[in-house]
Amino acid sequence: MATYSKRGYKPKTKVEKEQNIEDGSTTAEVFNTLDETASKTEDFVAKNQKYIFIIIGLVAVVVLGSLAYKEYIAKPKQTAAMNDMFQAQKYFDEAVTGTAKDSLYNLALNGGEGKFGMLDIIEEYSGTPSANLASYYAGTAYLRLKDYKNAVEYLGDFKSDDEILAPLAKGNIGDAFVQLNQKEDALGYYEQAAEMRDNEFTTPMYLFKAGTIALDLGKADKALAYFKRIKDDYANSTEAAKVEVFIGKAQVLANK
Repeated sequence: MATYSKRGYKPKTKVEKEQNIEDGSTTAEVFNTLDETASKTEDFVAKNQKYIFIIIGLVAVVVLGSLAYKEYIAKPKQTAAMNDMFQAQKYFDEAVTGTAKDSLYNLALNGGEGKFGMLDIIEEYSGTPSANLASYYAGTAYLRLKDYKNAVEYLGDFKSDDEILAPLAKGNIGDAFVQLNQKEDALGYYEQAAEMRDNEFTTPMYLFKAGTIALDLGKADKALAYFKRIKDDYANSTEAAKVEVFIGKAQVLANK
């Protein structure tokens, strides 16, 4: 049962008196310890306040500098990059859908009508999202122009979490390595592209490409696994409509 002290209550027994003395002593020790700790802290602050203020100032400068950079430098730079990239992106889109593809891809890369090309965007606006995206466009344009080494370089610089562009960039590198007759490298990039995202477009496309390259490399078991995965998991994809033939070919080669 809990006990409560009554106002004006005085200890009557020797034990109670000794207990009160002990409690008072313990309380005094606690307060003395707190006083000592506070004094030490005050002494430390007094002796080192110059350095403390310097550290606080540096932290404030870093935080405020970061906010200022984002607001007054990064944002305007990105806006300018987007504006300057508009014509180059237009050339690229026209190359994809038009007829004079090579000349349009070159314009997309190098610019035209006094406007920046993708290579200019990468150089002038390094570190911006637009420059990153320009690396994708530049790499893809080089791939279409059959400049495969530059395609690998620029596509390799592109970084993205996008559901479609991220695997397309990896897959385009694989396409470039196929043309360079570096099929092992191509297979590795196709495998990466297939595993980066799980969707009905890029996943079966790169599983199929990985399977066909694996067959060329004599890796029939691996190819068979990729083809069967397309059949089982992506039955509605374009690749599924033609995969049965490749499954049969892979099975024959795997059993030799």
